Amino acid sequence: MKILKNYLYNVSYNLLAILLPIFTVPYIARVLNPYEVGINSATNSVITYFLLAGTLGITTYGNREIATKRDNPRERSQTFWEIEFLQISTILLAYLAFIVYLMAFQKQFRIYFFYQSFFIVAGLFDVSWFFMGMEDFKKTVVRNMLVKIISAGLIFTLVKSTADLGIYILILSLSQLFGNLTLWSYLMHLVTKPDFKHLKPWRHLKPSIALFIPQVAIMIYVSLNKTMLWKLDSVTAAGFYDYSDKITKIALSIVTSLGTVLLPHMSNLYGKKQFDKIKEYLVNSAAIMLFLAFALAFGICGISHSFVLKFLTAKFAPVAELIVLESPVLIMIALSNLIGNQYLLPLRRTKQYTQSVTLGAITNIILNVPAILLFGVKGSMVVTVISETVVTGFQLWVIRHDLKITLLFKDCYKYLFAGILMFIVVFSLDHYFVPSYPHIVLEVLIGAIVYFAVNFALRSPAFKLTLTFLKNHRKTN
Repeated sequence: MKILKNYLYNVSYNLLAILLPIFTVPYIARVLNPYEVGINSATNSVITYFLLAGTLGITTYGNREIATKRDNPRERSQTFWEIEFLQISTILLAYLAFIVYLMAFQKQFRIYFFYQSFFIVAGLFDVSWFFMGMEDFKKTVVRNMLVKIISAGLIFTLVKSTADLGIYILILSLSQLFGNLTLWSYLMHLVTKPDFKHLKPWRHLKPSIALFIPQVAIMIYVSLNKTMLWKLDSVTAAGFYDYSDKITKIALSIVTSLGTVLLPHMSNLYGKKQFDKIKEYLVNSAAIMLFLAFALAFGICGISHSFVLKFLTAKFAPVAELIVLESPVLIMIALSNLIGNQYLLPLRRTKQYTQSVTLGAITNIILNVPAILLFGVKGSMVVTVISETVVTGFQLWVIRHDLKITLLFKDCYKYLFAGILMFIVVFSLDHYFVPSYPHIVLEVLIGAIVYFAVNFALRSPAFKLTLTFLKNHRKTN
């Protein structure tokens, strides 16, 4: 029940993350042009490099370490302070490096880079990894919801024209800083004061770097794509890519919420050497995540045309085709999240996880430059899908001796069939209706009914799991 509770907390936050952009994204798309959106995307992609360098692999590493020590208050407190002092040191070094970069190498968009830099400062106070390790997702979710609502209100109030791009960036970066600070008020009940004489923060550096390497690789085919589009194509192209990626990743967050919840739980099971339980969770998780991934992938393809025209306006029309091109990553990332975050990382198989994302990054680098030069932003989007497919394929190969891969894909064709049928219905409606909010909602509802009905008729694994859970829940009550 604790896993379900944490998952529902994460899903509720992700639903908010979907609902708020329904209001903020169309508003920003009307206030700002693709050029301004591109400036925000390009400058933020560069800031991501410094933030990533500052946090190393601490978010994932800290989550995992706290999970293994959460039942021992003394060790838990000691570990927290050691990791946090390490994080403060590395973030300060990263911010210093950013200042040098800004003053010595960057002349264009300098003021916007400075506004974005508060994201780096926010990293100093980010202790969300501690609460995730404690499997206390309520606090981080409530914090994130509060930040999202406040920032949305400020956007509507203060961002009125293209001249307010700086204000828009400041709202996003400062709200992140404020949100991170709010979590510290909960720490006094969970950790004791630091014992400075016995603190050894640098012992965590090497294992953090081991997790930092795959994060760098992931960054290459996330943030670097936007930077390369800015330099090789245009700022506007980076803006189109950014909006397509945001819309797709919002849908993806519903799927990967389960991975976020299960990482500390799997780490705890690993500490107790309950390997059979880990594999059972993995197979059941695969059924749920693939069920959601196929639904969302085919669903957003079906409504992309009217969705973009209504929510982003005609000036962002190219985003509709980019969404269709990117949609397969929902399935690929669902699988790589399943294997990487729920199996390889909790079982300390960091090397194999690193190899998988590094291979994806190399694929991205080799293919991205010619793809952008020949096909522009569409080429970059296709390369993103290819890179994610390489990552997933390698991870499946790595675990082939641990469990039968077919168990993860059991009756997967049922999700595929349901998804294709749903797409045909929704796509037909999308091109028949005039783009409007009621019509989009109607399309989503009809698509959901079709998808669930087909899964019900075919008795898909996710449907069977749901029935089993409901029966067990009735027995316990």
